[in-house]
Amino acid sequence: MHENMNEKCAVVGIYNHEAASKLAYFSLHALQHRGQEAAGISSADGNKLHTIKKRGLVMRVFDEAKLQTLSGTSAIGHTRYSTAGDDSILDAQPVFARYDLGEMAIVHNGNLTNAQEVRDALIKKGAIFQTFMDTENLIHLIAKSSKEKLIERIIDAVQRIEGAFSLVILSRTKMFAVRDRHGFRPLSLGQLPNGGYIVASETCAFDLVGATFIRDVEPGELLIFEEGKEPQSIKIFEPTPKHCIFEYVYFARPDSSVFGQSVYQARKTMGQELAKIAPVEADLVVPVPDGGVPSAIGYAQESGIPYEMGIMRNHYIGRTFIEPTQEMRDLKVKMKLSPMIDIIKGKRVIVVDDSIVRGTTSRRIVRMLKEAGASEVHMRISSPPTTDPCFYGVDTPSKDKLIAANMSTQEICDFVEADSLAYLDEEALLRSVNSDMHEEKYCTACFTGKYIV
Repeated sequence: MHENMNEKCAVVGIYNHEAASKLAYFSLHALQHRGQEAAGISSADGNKLHTIKKRGLVMRVFDEAKLQTLSGTSAIGHTRYSTAGDDSILDAQPVFARYDLGEMAIVHNGNLTNAQEVRDALIKKGAIFQTFMDTENLIHLIAKSSKEKLIERIIDAVQRIEGAFSLVILSRTKMFAVRDRHGFRPLSLGQLPNGGYIVASETCAFDLVGATFIRDVEPGELLIFEEGKEPQSIKIFEPTPKHCIFEYVYFARPDSSVFGQSVYQARKTMGQELAKIAPVEADLVVPVPDGGVPSAIGYAQESGIPYEMGIMRNHYIGRTFIEPTQEMRDLKVKMKLSPMIDIIKGKRVIVVDDSIVRGTTSRRIVRMLKEAGASEVHMRISSPPTTDPCFYGVDTPSKDKLIAANMSTQEICDFVEADSLAYLDEEALLRSVNSDMHEEKYCTACFTGKYIV
């Protein structure tokens, strides 16, 4: 249950399939949780590119007739979460351009940390920008590169940018997938039943279209998809993995495997670790749906305290723009979540959630459970306190809005009106996701303030 912590987007690429745009559409469906503001697909038929993008959910943006116009055997797609203010349709992706070598379209998940200086340098040289997106920098860098071949231009452009990027680029006949040297954001490669290929932000997209997972695109790797050839791999950068640990905490779908590990399993282990380091006597373990479910299962299994779905979630509520009056503030949470009074009444409840960002939603949940008759409410969070904003493609509030940056755990406990509050610590979190990886493989800047780039 999240207040203002949002993934920026998801990307997908389909190569060598007669229904490429349809498969891109279904893949975006599976990745809708990564962005709900806008969706877009570009397809290539060998002669030209076709693009449709619009604000709204994937289902709203596309229908059968529109997908028919996106002809060709390769396609790339994107769903976007926009930060406040920059919600123009121009800022939706794919970003398309005509340039001296023909046509290209790009989709991007992540955030370039040197975007402003790159943009300023390009503008000085006469470049004209239509959007505020980092992605547009890449179009200009590729178009203005002095190299002859597109592949050389892509390498040239990518070497000038810094930060987090999982990119899929489409030309009239080829497709390219690139991941930054740290592999901040996930990107996986799969094979389609007909022998074609798919790349996507999460493996849950593969399951929907019947693709077989091959491997993750390596940090610092460029994959080239070309007619009649196996994907060709070029190492652009020496990899220094720093995967975003928040993918495990919150972003990725539980049925995905990211950075080589099952998300569901990692979350369940976080709950087990949390039960070891923060036990409390209680009658029930209740998750905040949907994010808290796997961790609550782990907590219940480890502690031996019964697990109950004590809170139900209404899945048909979009974002509400009608702000209730002050005395009706709690309606916002009640529209999404409702307590199972028969289960909660008179019970000591452990409520498990994935994180606390601003604290206001957590307070409403605690109040709601107490109004439903809970005798005690103990809050358990399956990640460390979120103390610092992210600059690598996650839309986080600024430090002054992050409750854990400004209050102690006891002060937060008092603020959310819980009987007790405990977080998973960083070591336990790393133990949960470290099947065979070491902590230096992860970016934990949102918990530690130690930024990599």
